[in-house]
Amino acid sequence: LGPCRTMKVGWIGIGVMGRHMAGHLISAGHQLAVFSRTASKCEPLVARGATLARTPREAAEGADVVFTMVGRPDDVEAVTLGDDGALSGMPPGSILVDHTTSTPRLAVHIAAWAAAQGVLSLDAPVSGGDIGAEAASLSIMCGGPPTAVERAMPLLELMGKNVLHLGPPGAGQHTKMCNQILACGNMIGMTEALIYAHRAGLDAEDVIRAIGAGAAGSWAVSNLGPRVVKRDFAPGFMIEHMSKDLGIALSEAERMGLNLPGLALAHQLYASLLRHGHGKDGTQALTLALEDTAKYKSL
Repeated sequence: LGPCRTMKVGWIGIGVMGRHMAGHLISAGHQLAVFSRTASKCEPLVARGATLARTPREAAEGADVVFTMVGRPDDVEAVTLGDDGALSGMPPGSILVDHTTSTPRLAVHIAAWAAAQGVLSLDAPVSGGDIGAEAASLSIMCGGPPTAVERAMPLLELMGKNVLHLGPPGAGQHTKMCNQILACGNMIGMTEALIYAHRAGLDAEDVIRAIGAGAAGSWAVSNLGPRVVKRDFAPGFMIEHMSKDLGIALSEAERMGLNLPGLALAHQLYASLLRHGHGKDGTQALTLALEDTAKYKSL
């Protein structure tokens, strides 16, 4: 797959991030066949020249590279390994790239099925949210054969600014779990700090400016801290997705014999918010659970 050659691409999953990522490939001149369970989501891409596929298999037929970007591990399994799944239509020598945050074990399983029919497979979850997807500035974490990364790189670089090969099948998903564990640890620290600041009588926005420029600064403090102060819980990344991701991370940690109390706490807090109807809120709404734990009036 040379960087100058127009490629035939299958894209499965046109959500908040997938629509932007697929759009970058169209902008670069590649030929896309797109599939979504909600066909209307494909309309803007079809208007730009993509072909609407009726099944994942149809999107994958004859493709050089097929991308999947769906919701949950069972969705990945269905669109990849199902009767009308992508692998049933992919020719030998093609590449399957899954951008969904899923389980490392499923990534290994899919890679084995793909290899049996001569298809290369990458698990390549992303970080950067809808903003990064739209700006083509995602971090893309790849697990799989080095040859697959090398051959898919011309397309991956159209969607991300930080594309790394982390190891064999499953390594991309394990790296994404590290990302989510750290992101949630930062979120707990940030929201507790703002609760403390408010109780101490400080101006929370001044506190954000002060600590955001020092050693405690983070993306969460600078970007989500102001939203917490304003009680703006609009999602950049939904709680229902973070809760799913933390459940995967917790399961993998237990399988490896690890006790990670910070991860367990984050999972418990987000699961509580999910039960109370906050699944569609952004992850910064974690402050609601911590305010309740602290038995303290909201910011």
